[in-house]
Amino acid sequence: MSGSGEGSGGYHAASGNMAASAGTGQTGTGGWREGQIRDGKLPTLERRARIVRMISPAVIAGSVRIADAALVVLCGVLLFHAYLGADAPVLRFIYYPTILAGAMLAVVSFQLSGLYRIPVLQRAMMQIGRLGLAWLGVLAVLMATGFLLKLGEEVSRVWFVGWSLGAFSSLVAMRAGATVLIRHWMKTGRLERRVVIVGGGERGQRLIEALHASAGSDIKICGVFDDRNDERVSDIVAGYPKLGTVDELVRFARSNRIDLLVMSLPLSAERRVLEMMRKVWVLPVDIRLSALDAPLRMTPGTYSYVGNVPFFNLYDRPLSDWDYVLKVIEDRVLAALFLLVLSPLLLLIAAAIKLDSRGPVFFKQRRYGFNNELVEVYKFRTLRHEQTDANAARLVTSDDDRVTRVGRFLRRSSFDELPQFITVLKGDMSIVGPRPHAILAKAGDELYGDVVDGYFARHRVKPGITGWAQINGWRGETDTREKILRRTEHDLYYIENWSLLFDLYIILRTPFAMLKGENAF
Repeated sequence: MSGSGEGSGGYHAASGNMAASAGTGQTGTGGWREGQIRDGKLPTLERRARIVRMISPAVIAGSVRIADAALVVLCGVLLFHAYLGADAPVLRFIYYPTILAGAMLAVVSFQLSGLYRIPVLQRAMMQIGRLGLAWLGVLAVLMATGFLLKLGEEVSRVWFVGWSLGAFSSLVAMRAGATVLIRHWMKTGRLERRVVIVGGGERGQRLIEALHASAGSDIKICGVFDDRNDERVSDIVAGYPKLGTVDELVRFARSNRIDLLVMSLPLSAERRVLEMMRKVWVLPVDIRLSALDAPLRMTPGTYSYVGNVPFFNLYDRPLSDWDYVLKVIEDRVLAALFLLVLSPLLLLIAAAIKLDSRGPVFFKQRRYGFNNELVEVYKFRTLRHEQTDANAARLVTSDDDRVTRVGRFLRRSSFDELPQFITVLKGDMSIVGPRPHAILAKAGDELYGDVVDGYFARHRVKPGITGWAQINGWRGETDTREKILRRTEHDLYYIENWSLLFDLYIILRTPFAMLKGENAF
């Protein structure tokens, strides 16, 4: 929803010019200092390559479960109608429950047989044997149930044998395809859990050795980060290099995929743990504290595990596993529907912009999105073409003479944001999320990253067209410390409390916030 001026707002700071910390109130991984501007322009830099996200093993296993159940049901229903078509309306009350029971029993039986574990899904021949035994167990249970309920005469033996063989063949074929895909993902690193260790020395070495001994092939340790530069921490820890300090870790995680951050610090080092957390919590990663050398042994539910190594959970990345899948489906489906329904309005707005002032209908802004990756944001042009602020260094105000007549209406109603549904379809934005800000946008004379401690934690999820802050009145101008503080607070609350229902509630509330037109210029 409308706020900052039109402009690029998305030039990528070279790593050598980025401040050390993105979350400590410094202008860093998302901002430029005033002294870096020359002649009112930012250096033109190439867009950073997109970091490929890890594919969740939980989502893979869940997808195979769904496919197993669907194939069992599909084979049973198709054969039922093909072989017993004339009597289908009467007999479906016996056959359909049998088919559904078979599908549910199959998933349970396959689960008990370990057929949803990634190491098993990688091996086609291993699956066939286990799959055959598990499926025979399901058929035996169904036959025993039919015998006890005296349904043997009601169920066709030809249908039952055909269903048994057809479902088994389909399951084998589907899993063969899944094996090929999973092996490809393994080769390309999509199933690796990339880990960095915070804290070297003897404690870090013991942790790395324990991970190697028990974690399995899905763990890839990238290196060690430690603020200490004395003899306690060597440049090589258990065969892995020390890559830098914790401040440098933040920069490293912005340009490399990191899935898990592990602190090898003692529980007694509370001050060091808190200092580390203050720097790294802005990153979209899981953060764990090693419990390997913990003096107290608590109940198993207290820990999470990587292999057999126990950890205390300090922070979970937002929108992981099935939450991420639901969010992607929500964004793509709703964006496509909105663009289809709103297409007449989009054409009308485009015509009005062309008639009102010379210049293009659309413009693209490059801003920081998820994990500070650059994204292109599409908007309707609302400023006079010759006065477009390429760097978004000057926010649009209520009496700004750069805004066209049509542009003023578009900004007040937030209709200028409608083309961003295209960005959502591309996968760079979400419908609901923190609004992407121009990099040079300021609260008074300070960049946003200097005003709000942890400001860049907003980038742990994709930016959105609308958000929790916007429907609560914190939209439009962010020219004061209070405004950007309140907006950031609402954005972080949304990230911590995300749910599909929360998103739908915000979407339903957005039209009413747009009609009010508060703080939108």
